[in-house]
Amino acid sequence: MAATEPIDIVELGVGDAQAGLVLSTEAGWNQNEADWRFFLSKGIVFGMREGDRLVATAALLPYSAGNAWISMVLVTADFRRRGIATKLVDACLRVAARRGLTTWLDATPAGAAVYGRLGFTPTLQLRRLRLQKPQGTTATRPLSAGNPDGLAARDGSAMGFDRSTLLLEFSARPGSRIASDDRAIALIRNGRTARHIGPLLADRADQALALVDAIVHSETGPWLIDAVHSQEVFLNGLVQSGWNIERPFQRMRFGPATVSPAQLPFVVAGPEFG
Repeated sequence: MAATEPIDIVELGVGDAQAGLVLSTEAGWNQNEADWRFFLSKGIVFGMREGDRLVATAALLPYSAGNAWISMVLVTADFRRRGIATKLVDACLRVAARRGLTTWLDATPAGAAVYGRLGFTPTLQLRRLRLQKPQGTTATRPLSAGNPDGLAARDGSAMGFDRSTLLLEFSARPGSRIASDDRAIALIRNGRTARHIGPLLADRADQALALVDAIVHSETGPWLIDAVHSQEVFLNGLVQSGWNIERPFQRMRFGPATVSPAQLPFVVAGPEFG
């Protein structure tokens, strides 16, 4: 295909989940097919095809209170540097504008530079951390099975808007669980290559760290966490216990702030979900 040949933007459906998974797997991301099916059934996903081959995507996932998340901005290797990602993000922004939505995303450093030119404003920063195997052993502490409504209530306070649909879907998946310990609560779910912890809400850093320690010693990893950078005591505690920082993400907003969160989470659900 000639580099100048135009490709039409199309809206994708649930039947495109496997094709989307091919793109995110090529990029080395942790999404699985269930994640793609959620985006395709609950959100609006735009794509571009070369014949039957899906070569690029971008998703808009509406939440509540006039908020939405943009993610899954993917372009296969031989179609990059043609402005395709920007065109797909623009398509998401047009839908958001028609619906009066403030849009959010979590960008890599390279992506943040592009999104800044589109009008996105930086907010908080995240750090993705990976743990292959926990250090040493720890006494097994009983973890209570948290309930989805309790998790959604605390998550809503931290985000400033309700995401119960997302969290209920996560918690109902095979392999998912909600764990709580003292004043901390977290959701654990399967990813393509690692178990993912998040969101994680707690009153204090020591409570959050104790819950993470109990989780990772209660089952086999590897593990991924997307921690809020400003939660320094928690982040430093993870690093000291063997977690490795893989990459930063910059949270950005397009449009006016809707509400102020009452308390920041320690760990978010993931850069694709917020």
